[in-house]
Amino acid sequence: MEKRPFVTKEKLEEIVREYPTPFHLYDEKGIRENAVKLKEAFAWNKGFREYFAVKATPNPFILKILKDYDCGMDCSSLTELMMSEATGFTGPDIMFSSNNTPAEEYRYADKLGAIINLDDITHIDFLEESIGYIPETISCRYNPGGLFKISTDIMDNPGDAKYGMTTEQIFEAYKILKSKGAKRFGIHAFLASNTVTNEYYPFLAKVLFELAVRLEKETGADIAFINLSGGIGIPYRPDQEPNDIHVIGEGVRKVYEEILVPAGMGDVAIYTELGRFMLAPYGGLVTTAVHEKHTHKEYVGVDACAVNLMRPAMYGAYHHITVMGKEGAACDHKYDVVGSLCENNDKFAIDRMLPEISRGDLLFIHDTGAHGFAMGYNYNGKLKSAELLLKEDGSVQMIRRAETPEDYFATFDFCDVLKNTEK
Repeated sequence: MEKRPFVTKEKLEEIVREYPTPFHLYDEKGIRENAVKLKEAFAWNKGFREYFAVKATPNPFILKILKDYDCGMDCSSLTELMMSEATGFTGPDIMFSSNNTPAEEYRYADKLGAIINLDDITHIDFLEESIGYIPETISCRYNPGGLFKISTDIMDNPGDAKYGMTTEQIFEAYKILKSKGAKRFGIHAFLASNTVTNEYYPFLAKVLFELAVRLEKETGADIAFINLSGGIGIPYRPDQEPNDIHVIGEGVRKVYEEILVPAGMGDVAIYTELGRFMLAPYGGLVTTAVHEKHTHKEYVGVDACAVNLMRPAMYGAYHHITVMGKEGAACDHKYDVVGSLCENNDKFAIDRMLPEISRGDLLFIHDTGAHGFAMGYNYNGKLKSAELLLKEDGSVQMIRRAETPEDYFATFDFCDVLKNTEK
């Protein structure tokens, strides 16, 4: 699959005249079209709802776009709850899935009327102590342990993950919650990350649907919804085939009708919790080549760094790079594309074959619309970039300004040394 930027070189040159690089740019048209596809794929389920993983792209302008398609918000922290509330999401619009959760965050989620998803059986008592009761609607996170396989392919290792309850614990948790007044239950599980296969969701659904039938039968709990969470990935590499969300939705429907419908559970709502699938392909990090270095290797230095996109440094993750205006040129130069942090892993690409890059060239780093800006930090005193939205009409809107030194120093407002420096 050829990876092409959703913006032209001419448009980027126009944008950088007003907004200096680096910046993250999002494609409103692509986001909207993808949200429609997801809804269509699961339209067979009357209660279906996508709870967008706020952690992936925490920006209220993005959340408002998704609100147009009746998406809810999946939150995992106090500030994500606050952002969702400020953007107009309340009550069952919000799923609160967190771990090692402070009491104040449970209290805030309860104040909003959010659906609380418990990560551990010990959190039942902790939640009750925190808010004074057990909500009538509640969810529990499941972890079956071991390796998660589809056929002979190992997809991930849930047994090594810190999330969720064991099989024995979730049965006990439902019984305890039911005795404490819970009336409507949900099941949640996240067993593999960034899968690029149409088989993952139907396979996960089968595991959870079979569990739901057993839970309802053995505990008497009313299973109202099953949250398949995230895990549907994207093709970061151009040689990968993308997932087909309609095929995935149809696969889940078949398993639903095979397992839940015969068990008299044909009214169970299906929820998803997609971040990467919803946003990643519709964002790009735009950066300028500012240096070149010829030593033991060939280096291109850009004005972005791991502060702007952490995934390559943290995971060794691949992000495709387009040199704008040279899309048709031969990729006959081998480069490390690097940032300026005092860390040797601050590299967007290693030994990457690209067209010849000159200082001043604009580089478009693909698939940063999720877990891109969101994972930024301030090491070396680097400042986070702006976020821009390429609107459907071709105009560009700044949806987060770039940080300034004043922002960086703001938390030292009690510091006499800094105040003296300013004088």
